[in-house]
Amino acid sequence: MDDDVQTRVSAYAIAVEEEQLLLARLSDASPIFAPGLWHLPGGGIDPGEQPVEALARELLEETGLELAAAQLLDARTYAAQRHGVNWSLTALFYAVDLKAGALAVTEIDGSIDAAVWTPLADLRDSMLSPAASDALRMLQSTRTEH
Repeated sequence: MDDDVQTRVSAYAIAVEEEQLLLARLSDASPIFAPGLWHLPGGGIDPGEQPVEALARELLEETGLELAAAQLLDARTYAAQRHGVNWSLTALFYAVDLKAGALAVTEIDGSIDAAVWTPLADLRDSMLSPAASDALRMLQSTRTEH
């Protein structure tokens, strides 16, 4: 096992309303994925914190929206390197329902600098983080099954 690898477990929201996916743009402070990419709202689970609690906290910080319900869909792992750090990320993906509200990034100097609802038809892998790309594929596969 490589001692130079940092591990992180994160919880991410897959929120879809009116054929739009809620996305958050990564800032220069992003620890794992490159800034400028669109990513899922969510983030690291703090020690002692339950995954859904982390998801609710991160959603509020990154989008200003409150979590109404969450259902675990999948888990994936990612290897990434940023700022000389090798990362092993385990991502928990949740299908979420959100309470009504206006989008607002409330975390100051955080890893997100914008939050938007983006039409599913407009999304391309080149604009998305690896986790957001996987979420888009999850959405596409569940929609073709129905």
